[in-house]
Amino acid sequence: MNSNYSRIVGTGSYLPAKVLTNHDLERMVNTSDEWIYSRTGIRQRHIAADGESTSDLALHASRNAIAAAGITPRDLDLIVVATTTPDMVFPSTACILQSKLGIRNCPAFDVQAVCSGFIYGLATADQFMRSGRYRHALVVAAEIYSRILDWTDRSTCVLFGDGAGAVVLRRSDAPGILSSHLHADGSYARMLSVPGTVCGGKVSGRPLLQMDGGGVFRFAVRVLDEIVEETLAANQLRKTDINWLIPHQANIRIIHATAKKLGLSMEKVVVTVDRHANTSAASIPLALDEAVRDGRLRSGQHVLMEAVGGGFTWGAVLVKW
Repeated sequence: MNSNYSRIVGTGSYLPAKVLTNHDLERMVNTSDEWIYSRTGIRQRHIAADGESTSDLALHASRNAIAAAGITPRDLDLIVVATTTPDMVFPSTACILQSKLGIRNCPAFDVQAVCSGFIYGLATADQFMRSGRYRHALVVAAEIYSRILDWTDRSTCVLFGDGAGAVVLRRSDAPGILSSHLHADGSYARMLSVPGTVCGGKVSGRPLLQMDGGGVFRFAVRVLDEIVEETLAANQLRKTDINWLIPHQANIRIIHATAKKLGLSMEKVVVTVDRHANTSAASIPLALDEAVRDGRLRSGQHVLMEAVGGGFTWGAVLVKW
């Protein structure tokens, strides 16, 4: 029997203590709770404390996932961290996280696919697991977007928040992860970017998020529809076979559009965007952990996770729970 598959056996998440509501933002920029909520579905977001780093957020989420899996950090054979906001240029946030977990020697590296980062990271770890050389893998997505936002730009600063989510994969005789589908198109790079660099000890360019909101929306709706069809076809499934949709939490309108294409009622869609806002790579594992811990996900159900992010990158992972 092939034991080179992987299953999610533990989930974890972490949200910083500080909450920034839409009403708080009304005092910072020319916006309103009604304007933000009607267009995005967002009511509030969490903001990292001044002393918190991305690896700190990742550590909290990882410890929760490791505990849920019933293992110890020493049992990990691989660490993959998805982040757009690393602690530093190098070493990787994954290596810093490994040290904070008190372990060494297992491979650890970062994946950069912006909001699709968790999907890319999960797909990458699954491929490693299928080699048969790894028993447990930790996949973490952690972001502190509050530090790369222009807090005077009302069109972008209202959209994002900070947080981290993690999963532990275990080698299995039966596939938990049924398939993964990854895409990218770099010709859209300027539509959503943080175009700053470090050169000679100085920041060159503008290291703050910029976005063509309308263009991103249209692109996201189109490619998420395509990735859903691709995933269903690859697994010879019908839309009615999907029990749960866990989408990237960017905008409630995009989530509604994707659910409608699948023919899913919103009762079968895990939504956290109202409380978390867009936490980039962390949004899917944060939502997944919530759905696991409140008992919504049941054994044998098909769970579809999908995302689109700057790059552009996009992808989906189908899991049999």
